[in-house]
Amino acid sequence: MEINQNRRSILKTMAAGAGLLGPLMTMTDVWGVTQKALGPVLNGQIRHSVCRWCYDKIPFETFAIEVKKLGITSIELCGQSEWPVLKKMGLTCALPWGEGLTRSLDKGFCDPANHEELIKGFEDIIPEVQQAGYNQIICFSGNRRGMNDLDGMRNCAVGLKKLMPIAEKHNVTMVMELLNSKVNHRDYMCDRTAWGAGLCEMVGSEKFKLLYDIYHMQIMEGDVIATIKKYSKYISHYHTGGVPGRHEIDDTQELYYPAIMKAIVETGYKGFVAQEFIPSRKDDIASLKQAIGICDVA
Repeated sequence: MEINQNRRSILKTMAAGAGLLGPLMTMTDVWGVTQKALGPVLNGQIRHSVCRWCYDKIPFETFAIEVKKLGITSIELCGQSEWPVLKKMGLTCALPWGEGLTRSLDKGFCDPANHEELIKGFEDIIPEVQQAGYNQIICFSGNRRGMNDLDGMRNCAVGLKKLMPIAEKHNVTMVMELLNSKVNHRDYMCDRTAWGAGLCEMVGSEKFKLLYDIYHMQIMEGDVIATIKKYSKYISHYHTGGVPGRHEIDDTQELYYPAIMKAIVETGYKGFVAQEFIPSRKDDIASLKQAIGICDVA
């Protein structure tokens, strides 16, 4: 009886507290992030970036201005034509791509028929990346098309090894993205972290790493925090996204991003984390601001 009375007392206290907060109280407020005052100075544990394509309805320079207000220092997945704008706006590009080269996800390094074009293209773009002041470039495995995992890994390694000398010379890391092959990118080869780590070992250079896309890997394999901790040495970049749907990363989806960000910090990671969710609300910038608050762990 005493236990039940205590329980009732606690529940009444909680209800009274909730009543005082009224409709302003949400689960995201419990996370302690929605009311956070964002600006040019953030906690500094996470370096914040954002993927351009998710906000492409906003003019680029306008978007850059809004991004800077939130303390974000990078807009990524931008090609050469946009790099001068970033420089003018005082922003970097944490993960560039080569226009007309690295935007084709299905035709990648796992197919030797693509190697000649890819190698020539990356040999041209890698020096440009360095000259622009950047140190990474995205790349893709391509689709299986009936190929088994081991053959695909070997084929990727053959092509990538030919590029490691120029990547090492210019201090530019080629970063292969892990994508889900279940929902968004059917038949994509590099769809599991263990496979990507195996390819890193096979290539054998610090200038080849993985982009761990949290959205994609939650869909493919889950166990996000344990996987990040296990394979952190192979990862040089991160992307976010709410699961399911690839929308906002708040309490409307199944992942708890503050814990994921803390796990990333605990690995000693010093690179960027980029928001790559598609805003589902009317105010895109408000959604981006909320995401930065969620990820800006102390």
